[in-house]
Amino acid sequence: MGNDRAKFLSGSQVFLRPIEKDDLKKLYIWFNDPEIRGLTGEVFPTSQTGMDEYLTKLQMDSSRVWFGIVRQEDDQLIGEAGLLRMFPAWRTTDLSIIIGEKTFWRRGYGNEAMELLLDYAFGYLNFHRVAIGVVGTNERALHFYERIGFKQEGVQRDGYYYAHEYQDFVMMSLLENEYRETRKQKSA
Repeated sequence: MGNDRAKFLSGSQVFLRPIEKDDLKKLYIWFNDPEIRGLTGEVFPTSQTGMDEYLTKLQMDSSRVWFGIVRQEDDQLIGEAGLLRMFPAWRTTDLSIIIGEKTFWRRGYGNEAMELLLDYAFGYLNFHRVAIGVVGTNERALHFYERIGFKQEGVQRDGYYYAHEYQDFVMMSLLENEYRETRKQKSA
């Protein structure tokens, strides 16, 4: 891999860069991992061929922008994040983030990647609203998004089904003014 990769959005611990073909081996493992599937709601297996199609879809879909999350210190891909269902006319988009390398959970990498992605969404793409759906039993994710400033806007009762169980699906969003206020408070 080396340091010849574009650092499209860069923080102190991680940088975000476009997903590349040689990233697909890691994504393939993450997408088929039972624990990660339970958090993301993926129910179908992903094949290597499917991963090639996934990359093509990412590159051709103008309603999304997708990044690999890479550690600054060793250029290691540890996750993926992006904006999807971007609708500029309404200035709204959805967001997704996954730290696929479980050894890097709870180390602040997801927080910094989220800060980079939100700065990009609000500061460069001029979105007014960023939304995300979270599995209701995923307390860690719910607290993570609340700490960042996301507000719960509704619950899809039994809107999520995985491993023989229905669970609520929590809809959350962050508005531009809320983001800017939170950012101002962190700077002070």
